[in-house]
Amino acid sequence: MAEAWWNDTLIARSDDIVTVEGNAYFPLDSVTPGVLTGSATTSICPWKGTAHYHSLSANGAENRDAAWYYPDPKPAAKEIAGRVAFWRGVEVR
Repeated sequence: MAEAWWNDTLIARSDDIVTVEGNAYFPLDSVTPGVLTGSATTSICPWKGTAHYHSLSANGAENRDAAWYYPDPKPAAKEIAGRVAFWRGVEVR
């Protein structure tokens, strides 16, 4: 079972993790309700496609753009469709 933690808060928990480039992608339905907030930030990966970001809110703090996902990944990255990964201080254990 993998868990993602930030600011003393469980962000996500699942035994169905896909690891790509050292990042653990959790199913979106494994994310704790209410911790993700929208962001207009995007970035482009040549082989995965366009990443969209979420900020995290937990215990009164915000971690901007600390989660990302690919709503329409390229065929080479199809296994991360419907999944989210974390960074910026989020600990995956």
